[in-house]
Amino acid sequence: MVRAALAQKRNIGQGPVPGARFVPAISVIAASLLTALPIVSTSGWYPDFGFLVLISWRLLRADAWPAWWAAPLGFFNDLMTGHPLGFSVALWTASMLVLDLVDRRTMWRGYWLEWALATLLLFGNETAEWRIAQVMGAWLPFVTIVPPLLIATLAFPVFAWLAARLDRWRLGR
Repeated sequence: MVRAALAQKRNIGQGPVPGARFVPAISVIAASLLTALPIVSTSGWYPDFGFLVLISWRLLRADAWPAWWAAPLGFFNDLMTGHPLGFSVALWTASMLVLDLVDRRTMWRGYWLEWALATLLLFGNETAEWRIAQVMGAWLPFVTIVPPLLIATLAFPVFAWLAARLDRWRLGR
């Protein structure tokens, strides 16, 4: 029995991976790069994956995100997705502020509350994208935001799980 216990390799004292504090930002950048995939579509059925990963990480760990990270990550997302420059910067910063406010006002958060928060933020994102498209001259009915909103809402648990797995890996647990 002692031999079996000594033979087990334990990860005692194993700390975070090198550059662990940059893993959340790198994952958001990788998700923003998904728009560069050669997918041809006449309608925008896919959600803003960078924003989805951002709120997944932010709801998982508030301490891993300095508040100023929203601006450069949003700027990179604007460059990748083709949004007007400053759109994601403003929206992502506002979302981070809303989530900070929610963190201060709630005593606890459960899985369903996080999913509802993510859905509200995703709805705000899709509505803002729709409104900007209208201002820029595109005639789109409001119903066009339903497919990306539905896909993003249903995909949120998967992205939250991926963020949790990445978090476990980066912290060496």
